[in-house]
Amino acid sequence: MTQPEVNFAEALREVAQARNINELQLIEAFEQSLAQAYTRNVEPDKRIEVHLDPVTGELEVLIVREVVEKVENENLQISLADALELDPGVEIGMEMEFPVDREKFSRIALQAAKQMLTQKMRETERNVVYNEYKDREGQVLTAQVVRSDNKGNWFVELGAGEAILPPREQIPGEKLVPGNRVKIYLKEVRKTPKGPTILASRADEKLLEYLLRQEIPEVANGIVEIKAIAREAGQRSKVAVYSHNPNVDPIGACIGHRGNRIQAVTGELGRERVDVILWDANPRDFIRNALSPAKVGPIEVQPESKDATVTVTPDQLSLAIGKGGQNVRLAAKLTGYKIDLRETAAIQDLDAAMQQALQEEQESAGTSRSAAASAFDALFKDSRSVATARPDDTQE
Repeated sequence: MTQPEVNFAEALREVAQARNINELQLIEAFEQSLAQAYTRNVEPDKRIEVHLDPVTGELEVLIVREVVEKVENENLQISLADALELDPGVEIGMEMEFPVDREKFSRIALQAAKQMLTQKMRETERNVVYNEYKDREGQVLTAQVVRSDNKGNWFVELGAGEAILPPREQIPGEKLVPGNRVKIYLKEVRKTPKGPTILASRADEKLLEYLLRQEIPEVANGIVEIKAIAREAGQRSKVAVYSHNPNVDPIGACIGHRGNRIQAVTGELGRERVDVILWDANPRDFIRNALSPAKVGPIEVQPESKDATVTVTPDQLSLAIGKGGQNVRLAAKLTGYKIDLRETAAIQDLDAAMQQALQEEQESAGTSRSAAASAFDALFKDSRSVATARPDDTQE
């Protein structure tokens, strides 16, 4: 067949480059689409093959028939006698190809081929996007904010694909602006009938962990290890760290000079507050650190049930609980323990308390020594439980 007026190979090559699709796969899809369309609309009962030369752009549409002794289906077979008249070298079982004139490529056949090609191209694009980002699941990428919809979802452009940030994966209160670039955690990539769905997150704890690794060399090289993270996106997070080098202060390394390192992290998260605490293998000490900045008293733990009872003086109780219960809730999530805060009477000055007890004993001559001792002991008596947080508690 002569060179066509339209160079399909060149056109497909441009499409492949623009859509980041394999050129040979696109040519193969085009050949299959045109063969199916021509069979359906022009030669419905015949075997059709289409060949497109990727170099010259030459397009051939062929009717294929098998050489047989006796013809049973004229659309698919040709007798040996008829075949020998066309080619003396043919034998039974061989196939013969009969080129179709270009004029017979009807408008409806080419239109159907175009539609089928568009469908296959979309499928190929979807597979390319899925395969590329499926392998990057769990990574942090930089994306460009594109648009939002009336359901509160934001969409970000990754390059070859578009990811969705649903409301639950956004930082509450954060103002996203189309055109701005933000870091996102690639949470999940899955196939759907409409193509791959890429779920991104700015609220996931993995994003905070990534930013800490980026900004803190000691974390990146493994000297300082991040043991646990508890996060309420946009508000406050707690990060437990441990140093494998006794000469390196893990908290100081994370905070940096004048807080420059931790400020760089919080700046990416909309000024979210990040508390860095010291991890400890001893559950009591770890819980004590996790409840910082509150200063708490004795801690009783039940490792089997993951329960902890923490004694807190009245002046530290509100600090231990935190605004809306956030401090104790994050501490529970960080340590994995259900934390029960119990208020106890505060003893600010033991010497003053003893002096007061002695004075009361002298003034009350009729009061027995045991009664005075009981009054003194009452100063240390615990009262009711005031706050409880479980590790899996979430903010209301």
